[in-house]
Amino acid sequence: MRQGTYSIVARDPDTGELGAAVQSHWFSVGSLCIWARPGVGAVATQSIVEPAHGPNALDRLGAGDNAATALAVVLAADDSAALRQVGIIGARGAPAAHTGRDCIAYAAHVLGDSWSCQANMMERDTVPAAMSAAFAASAGSLGQRMLIALEAAEAEGGDVRGRQSAAMLVVPPEGEAWRSRLDLRVDDSAEPLVELRRLFGLHSAYELAGEGDDLLAVGRVDEAGSRYRAAQELAPHSDELLFWAGLAMAQAGDVTGGIEAVRSAVAVHANWLVLLARLSPQMAPAAADVLRALTRGK
Repeated sequence: MRQGTYSIVARDPDTGELGAAVQSHWFSVGSLCIWARPGVGAVATQSIVEPAHGPNALDRLGAGDNAATALAVVLAADDSAALRQVGIIGARGAPAAHTGRDCIAYAAHVLGDSWSCQANMMERDTVPAAMSAAFAASAGSLGQRMLIALEAAEAEGGDVRGRQSAAMLVVPPEGEAWRSRLDLRVDDSAEPLVELRRLFGLHSAYELAGEGDDLLAVGRVDEAGSRYRAAQELAPHSDELLFWAGLAMAQAGDVTGGIEAVRSAVAVHANWLVLLARLSPQMAPAAADVLRALTRGK
């Protein structure tokens, strides 16, 4: 699989989150190249990609190896190591990376304190350095910073063949191996990073709505309402989010705002009104009041 790819693996020293993000002119790059495990590490494996280097390196990190040792172990068993490119970050310690001598130019990697940027088959040899500098200078969540690094790679010229797919994976500092904080994939697109940023914003909106649900459940009504309103601002065209956030807003005390949010969802897809009539008080305590307001006079 001749993938021209740029990627980043990183750790957030403040939260302990771990992540990887990638873009390539190849179909569904995320299913092959990026791997992460809570409290263990993150891996990007690319060039003439060997997907097994992802889970195998994570197994080594989980067994106590540092990133450099885990990298050495997986490459030692690989007869095609000269064709591979791999970046690894563990839950602790410095990152490690490998760019095989036979990777297609331009190919290189740049290591930071808690990240590694790697790229092959690039238009310019400055791509990994541009990614690293952008990540180092950025602020925000780990996902936001990795997205900025990918965009910096594209601005520097990116893959010599163009663009097709992108992905991002962020995992929490602890938890079962399957858990993720964020798992986004754009498998085929003329502008994969544009779509990845759109999905990142939508994920952030849903995350805010989820926080609102949790706050509402423990009676922190005002805080819940602010989360729902922020979610609406991030994703004003999501009828799904408008519907559920509207019901939660009404329950939190913003009855007028909640009704208008649900009304907007119904304007996009009339069957939201059908669903509204089916919801029990246990599922949505404000559903009956919102339904009456929306159907009054009809």
